[in-house]
Amino acid sequence: MTATAVEAPAVREAGGATVEFRGLRRSFGATTALDGLDLTARPGELLALLGPSGCGKTTALRMLAGFEHPDSGEVLVDGKDVTRVPAHRRDAGMVFQSYSLFPHLTAADNVAFGLKVRGAGRAERRVRAAELLELVGLPQLADRYPHQMSGGQQQRIALARALALRPRVLLLDEPLSALDAKVRLTLREEIRRLQQELGITTLFVTHDQEEALSMADRVAVLRAGRLEQCAAPAELYARPATAFVAEFVGTMSRIPAVRAGDGQVEVLGRRVPVDGDVPAEGGIEVLVRPEAVQVSADGQGTARVAATSFLGAVTRLTLRLADGTEVKADLSTEEAAALPAGTPVTVSLPDRPVLVDRRA
Repeated sequence: MTATAVEAPAVREAGGATVEFRGLRRSFGATTALDGLDLTARPGELLALLGPSGCGKTTALRMLAGFEHPDSGEVLVDGKDVTRVPAHRRDAGMVFQSYSLFPHLTAADNVAFGLKVRGAGRAERRVRAAELLELVGLPQLADRYPHQMSGGQQQRIALARALALRPRVLLLDEPLSALDAKVRLTLREEIRRLQQELGITTLFVTHDQEEALSMADRVAVLRAGRLEQCAAPAELYARPATAFVAEFVGTMSRIPAVRAGDGQVEVLGRRVPVDGDVPAEGGIEVLVRPEAVQVSADGQGTARVAATSFLGAVTRLTLRLADGTEVKADLSTEEAAALPAGTPVTVSLPDRPVLVDRRA
């Protein structure tokens, strides 16, 4: 049986559920894990929950799985309140960071384990396991045990096991963090391909911004148990709603600025428009992406190139302004070759709206 043959019925079986978190609150002693989380995953989308350790993303996922219960608030799937429904009665499959395969079972038996628990016959289990192993590209490993597989292979088997019961929601709890870089890249592409083929609503927990931006339809950035912003990756990167999102998603430089009125600030000797509000009191800074910084060699320039970092087609310059502020700038490697460390330069910004924050 080919992967194409499995694809059509799998889509019909899984479908895509709407998942809603409504006012979720959860504390562990004096620690608040979730502080009124409101978030909706749309049918068939891959929604990444992104944030630093302790922000509440795994707690939210475990509440959807039924492994944790909120102190208050609701978890809904297709409008049905499942907040107090036991985990084994929820239509969700979960893949963990640590694979969690049974060491004494073969790959096929691991995949079919949930079906066996639910009373499926041997023939049905065998057929379904073969379908899923084909789907994840590992039919040749059916009779191997976990210790005979690589980490990436084990995680594919764990994914197949999660899909075996035809869940309407797939939950991925940092499933790639234990793998090396090359395997992570391959497997994240594979997970995305399968998720799109199956049309299954997927929530993916990660602290890795690159994973979130490259895989997700939308990314929800959490901080201290609250939702900072939920948007498509391109919007999140280009139009961060808060300074926290701006600095957590991608690289940002902070450059001192002064208020100029009329929705503008003055920075690097010119006025630029503001995206959002300007703090009413105290010193302010603008947050700028490296690719937005303009650099030109200038013998009379007050800034200097402090260091360069080769990144392939792009080279990142660290620029030191006259006041000691360091600013990152990305140039093509060809352009950067003319600006070695020590070169005096002029630094400027394009006439685009900038995000303003209080001076750190």
